[in-house]
Formats: sequence, C-alpha cells, structure tokens
Amino acid sequence: MEKLELNNKRILLTGAAGFIGAHLALRLLRDCDRSVIVGVDDMNAYYDPALKEYRLGLIREAQKTSGSRFEFVKGSIADKALMTHLGETYAFDIVVNLAAQAGVRYSIDHPDVYIESNLIGFFNILELCRHSYDGGKPGVQHLVYASSSSVYGGNQKVPFAVEDPVDHPVSLYAATKKSNELMAHAYAKLYNVPATGLRFFTVYGPAGRPDMFYYSAAEKLCRGETIRIFNYGSCKRDFTYVDDVVEGVIRVMRGAPEKKTGADGLPVPPYAVYNIGGGRPENLMDFVSVLVEALMRADVLPADFDLESHLEPVPMQPGDVPVTFADSAALERDFGFCPQTGIREGLGAFAEWYRDYRKN
Repeated sequence: MEKLELNNKRILLTGAAGFIGAHLALRLLRDCDRSVIVGVDDMNAYYDPALKEYRLGLIREAQKTSGSRFEFVKGSIADKALMTHLGETYAFDIVVNLAAQAGVRYSIDHPDVYIESNLIGFFNILELCRHSYDGGKPGVQHLVYASSSSVYGGNQKVPFAVEDPVDHPVSLYAATKKSNELMAHAYAKLYNVPATGLRFFTVYGPAGRPDMFYYSAAEKLCRGETIRIFNYGSCKRDFTYVDDVVEGVIRVMRGAPEKKTGADGLPVPPYAVYNIGGGRPENLMDFVSVLVEALMRADVLPADFDLESHLEPVPMQPGDVPVTFADSAALERDFGFCPQTGIREGLGAFAEWYRDYRKN
C-alpha cells in the first residue's frame, strides 16, 4: 500500500452537496492544509435541493477558517466535456467519486437516470483518471469511489465479506454499483489507475437524505402519519453513522493500492474493495423505537407519543433484502478502523439536527 499525504493536494470530490460528500468536504477542510478541493454536484431534484444548498452553506462557512480551499462546480459527471475540462485544468492528485443516483426503489421506475449517472458518469471519472497520465504527467494517485452493500443482493451468508460472490443483484441500482467495481478493476489493470471501492452500509446521520428510512419516518411521524414497516418488522440493517463513514473514507484516501508489475511484465491491478459498516445489524422495529425516543428527547415529538398507532406492517418490497451485515475485518486490518457509533448516539445527533433544521 502506498501512503499518501492529503495536505497540499488537488482533490476532486463529486457529489459534494450530497449527504456523505458534504460531510467529507467539511472534514477535509478541517484537517487538510494548502489543499484545493473541487466539489462537483448537479444539484438535481431527486430530493429537495434546498437541503443540498444548506450543506453547501456549511461548507462555505467552514472554508473561512480552513487552511484549504473549496471550489464548487455545478454540473453532472455524465457531462464528458466538463469532466475532461476539470481534469485538464486542475491535474487532480486524488479523486473521490461519491456522485451517483442512489436508491433501490427509485431504480425500479426510473432506470434511465441510473445508467446516465452511475455508468456513463463513472466512465467519465475513469477516463479523467486515465488521461491524467498523458504526456508522462504524475496523474491521479488514488481513485476512491462509492459502491454499496446492495451488491450483495440476496446473499444468504452473513456477515457479508468482500470475498463473497456478488453476481446476483436484486435491483438495477445494485447492478450499476457492481458494474462500477468491474469497470474500476479494468482501468486498474489496463491503465494502472490505483482504485479503491467502498461498499457503504445504510448510512445515516445529521443532514442526511430525506429518502432514507430514518429521515422519511421522522417526517411522517411529525405529520401524524403512519410509517410502513417492511417484512412485518423482520428486516435487519447494518446502520452506519456518517462520521464513521467519513473516517473510513479519509483513511482509505491515504492508502492507495500499490502499483506492481506481474511476471508477464504487465500491471498487477492496483485495486481494492472494502466494506464500511458497523457489523451490528439492528432489527428495524428496535431502530424505529430508538428513533422515536430520540425525537421525543429533542422535543420534536411529544413525550406521550403513541408509536404503535403509527405503524403499518407490510410485506417485503421488490429490490429489498431481509438483512445487511458488514464484515469490516479487511478495513480494520489494513487501516486500523471499524465503525463504532451506536444507533442511540447516532439517532440522537440526527434528532437534534432535525429539530434545528425544521425550525430554520
């Protein structure tokens, strides 16, 4: 593994106004010195763009006291001319691709946007990295990109390890993420691009995505509506707090797969994949109970709130799986880190943020 310094670097961060992207940008501005972070986001309306603007506001405020600089570019990674221009202009040292069309259920009815962003867009990222070496230039030292626990599909073996087969996706979203891993491996082999994929497990926390269960459940409960509990409450999810995910991404950014030459004289692909998950699957009903307790403590819900009357048990829905469970042993072995934040602490932080965000 090649150790990289994050100071005095040119970093491309796509999906910079998104949930994980914005938290990562804030962390980079806090920790890095003399770096230039170029954030790209198309600010689409998959969910309320006002939340994305809010996150950008936090980033701009953080930049005032940072030793590094953040530059925002509104645009899509599917725009090849834009990505080529950015690559030629900045000569990036590190690329972190978090831009993607997310959501398992949305992919069932809107497949075209997943092809555009997750396949064409990711291809443009890979081409940017490939051509960064043109003319003998040093080029991109590390490409880090978001994959997903969805690639494990209906895997019956738990916990999910990166060595497990991931050949049977149950949603188009999962298929595009598996495709990203295959494409990155091909570019690592053909063009010696150091690439690391990160399989995220149900990320949650403050300033999160409103389409995620915990956020949408909070919204509905505050409006007095019922929430659907899929698989009649028998689902389990390995929820991962956003600060833990960012810590994992930062550590991986600093450790690029080493470039080596094989016996055939050709590159051994500098390629790796890691899970980032807590390794503690939570029953969905327990998760909802902790969420409601946190919302009551934050005075978002009344102290006498009756949860039972706001639940609607329903069957499993298409594209879902009954359990996700991360084996993060490889991440701990190579980077000395495993997510530790429990749901009481994490949902408590979300509830307090949600209270303040609603007021404003």
